Amino acid sequence: MSRERIRSDRRRARVRRHLKAAAYGRARLSVFRSSQHIYAQVIDDAAGRTLASASTLEKGLKDELKTGADTAAAARVGALIAERAKAAGVEKVIFDRGGRLYHGRLKALADAAREAGLDF
Repeated sequence: MSRERIRSDRRRARVRRHLKAAAYGRARLSVFRSSQHIYAQVIDDAAGRTLASASTLEKGLKDELKTGADTAAAARVGALIAERAKAAGVEKVIFDRGGRLYHGRLKALADAAREAGLDF
């Protein structure tokens, strides 16, 4: 394993450990960003299951977006995940940025989810 991979795994584990300590039973909004797409899941860690998910690969979003790798696409995914989480009965979540900086696409997704009604 490369040094950078080891460092990123440690950073991701450290962020996850701090989130679980601060969660107080809330669901976790986990975000993964690749170079071409963005994915979001609302996860209940106590039960070990996914309550809601959204990504730029879904048919409805993929057709209307120019690309899956910009802040507009991230904002659409944020609004969609908030809508699906509220439909699943989740109002409060804790934001898991996955060891990445809270900047750009992650910030756009989080802001859109807040505007759509998720509390974190």
